[in-house]
This record gives sequence, C-alpha cells and structure tokens, in this order.
Amino acid sequence: MQSVNRADPAPSRLNYRLQRLMLTPVFRRALRVGLPVFLVTAIGGAFLASPDRRDALSEQFADIRQQIETRPEFMVGAMAIDGASPDVADDIREILALDLPLSSFHMDLAAMLATVSELSAVKDASMRVRSGGILQVDVIERTPVVLWRTREGLELLDDEGVSVREAAFREDYANLPLIAGEGADKAVPQALLLLRAAGPLTPRLRGLVRVGERRWDVVLDRGQRILLPEDQPVQALERAIAMDQAQDLMGRDIAVVDFRLPQRPTVRLGAPAADEWWRVRDILMGNGRG
Repeated sequence: MQSVNRADPAPSRLNYRLQRLMLTPVFRRALRVGLPVFLVTAIGGAFLASPDRRDALSEQFADIRQQIETRPEFMVGAMAIDGASPDVADDIREILALDLPLSSFHMDLAAMLATVSELSAVKDASMRVRSGGILQVDVIERTPVVLWRTREGLELLDDEGVSVREAAFREDYANLPLIAGEGADKAVPQALLLLRAAGPLTPRLRGLVRVGERRWDVVLDRGQRILLPEDQPVQALERAIAMDQAQDLMGRDIAVVDFRLPQRPTVRLGAPAADEWWRVRDILMGNGRG
C-alpha cells in the first residue's frame, strides 16, 4: 500500500511570527499610521529636495496668503476716533501713522493700543476693527482740574496729578485753580480737598504752594498766607476760616496766619500794622517822639 504525504497544517516559523505581530496593537497602529506618514514624508522630502521646487511652493503660498489678506472684508480704509478732543485726535493719528487702506492682518492692535495709551492726555482707550473696514478708537481723556506752575512753565494736571499737557498762558485757564512748588503734582488729591474746604475764602484765593514737598501754604490776595501743617491740613484750614468768620481775621492787616502748630496758631502783621504797633509800643514805653 502506497503512503500519502499530507501537508503539515502548522504554519511556518515566519508565518507564525507575522501572525503574532499582527495581533500586537502597537504593530497594527504603526502599520496603519506610521507607514503612510513615513511614505508621505519620504515623498515630500524628495519633492522639496529641489531648491526650485521649494521656491515655487513658497511663492504659491505667498500668493494665496496675499489674496486672502487683501480681500475687501479684511481691509481697513478709515479710522474713527471718539471721545478725544481735536488736538488729541490729531496726536493719535500722528503717532499711529497708518497708511490706509491697510489689511487688518498687518495691524498689531495690542501694540497700537499701547502706543495710544502712552499719550499723557489719554486716561483710557480701546481699539477694534468694526464692520465697514473702520478702525474704531474710543478714548477717555484726562480732564485737567488744576494748573501747576513749575520752573519750566505751566502744566495742566488731572485729579490724579498726571500731566495732561502744557499750558502757554494762565489767562487761558482762568477757571482752574493754581498750585505751585516742587512735588505739588504728587499731592493734587489733597490740594483738591483744600480747595473745596476754602469755602468763603475762595473769591480771595490765589492758589496753593507746596512747601518742602510735605505741606501747603494757602495764598490769598493782598499777599496774605495761611501756613498749614503737614498733618490734617484741611482741619487747620477750616479752623482758620472759623476764626476769620468770628473775628474778621483775614480782613485785618495781617500778612501770615501760621497754623503749622495747630494748638498754638500765630499771626504775623503786615508792614504798616507792624510799624504802627512799634510806634504805639514806643509811646507806651515813653520813647515817643515829640
């Protein structure tokens, strides 16, 4: 009887290993994802190996980007400034120096806003591109409340003591109170409190002078001054006003009322009153001239 050779159903060693690899998730993922990525990378690398092909591709991308950026809906053709005076609006246009029309892709709004906010007259600002291709700039200006006289000239300050702009003539801002002295700009809030507390002395008030960068003198007409202490100057001024109302203190020939020591205020007579006082004293002491 002739024997029959049957094929061995068991896989070969190579097939067995391949089957085992196919059962491994990492291998299947690498085969499904890694192989295509490798092939694409290899083909792309071979394509971009030529400088001419790279330059052509860069030009195509640049053209596509240019076409997108210059589409009408992305172009800014005008700038609108709200909340700013004409002078400040002109300053904003000058420092931004935009060559309109300009693509919004070429505008750094954050940097432009920082530039506008650096203007001394600008307290706050916002910026956006609105429909119609308009760059909208909304400004809150600093409002000058006092005029500060310095060695260099006159400056307008807001209620925080920040310089708004320079002033040429005092007469142009006659409605604003005048302050002077080194460091007066750093004490504007306190100066405003004193100006409000001046009350009945306001018609005679000529200004406030900062002394030693630590205290105030109240300057009135006729050359009179009220020297205020470093601490609680408002209370000292109110006390001086009360004395004036009770005894017409500032209506007399007095040059200085010194409240630097609130518990012991003193007065300094004006020149005519001082001469008269010495004359009376001499008479009382028997030294009068015949």
